[in-house]
Amino acid sequence: MINEIKKDAQDRMEKSVEALKNQISKVRTGRASPSLLDGIMVDYYGAATPLRQLANVTVEDARTLAISVFDRSMSPAIEKAIMASDLGLNPSSAGTVIRVPLPPLTEERRKDLIKVVRAEAEQGRVAVRNIRRDANDKIKALLKDKEISEDEERRSQDDIQKLTDGYIKKVDEALAQKEAELMEF
Repeated sequence: MINEIKKDAQDRMEKSVEALKNQISKVRTGRASPSLLDGIMVDYYGAATPLRQLANVTVEDARTLAISVFDRSMSPAIEKAIMASDLGLNPSSAGTVIRVPLPPLTEERRKDLIKVVRAEAEQGRVAVRNIRRDANDKIKALLKDKEISEDEERRSQDDIQKLTDGYIKKVDEALAQKEAELMEF
């Protein structure tokens, strides 16, 4: 029973760290990355549709994304959706291909992005701590029902704390890596 609780906590913590990495990968650095446009939704005949389903996004060079639209009539809607996003990008259409040049980041913008990334990392830490709390509550419930001894409870809580510390460290490593990436010139 205790092993199941630990395994569940570990799986959930792993997912929390992956979600954090996915979230901070969308924060723009100076480099072009197709994942930058993952969150953009385009109005496709009245339905909000992810950009990935309407076009192919590729990296043309270090500072330019190329978007090959499947349905040519959707080009203006895709351009409008990119401009409306909070990414600060200005796409330009060239026939069937939309090019999105990424402007270089200013020092002030880099610091703002670092604040955003730090806030995301803090949310990741909170998520991991909440999982720890849930696991500890389940273990306390087992103790209360007299299914485990106090020694087993203490040992299990120590194991879960070690697990938590490991995943908090992973969150901090992801944060440090992204901060370094943002401060590169």
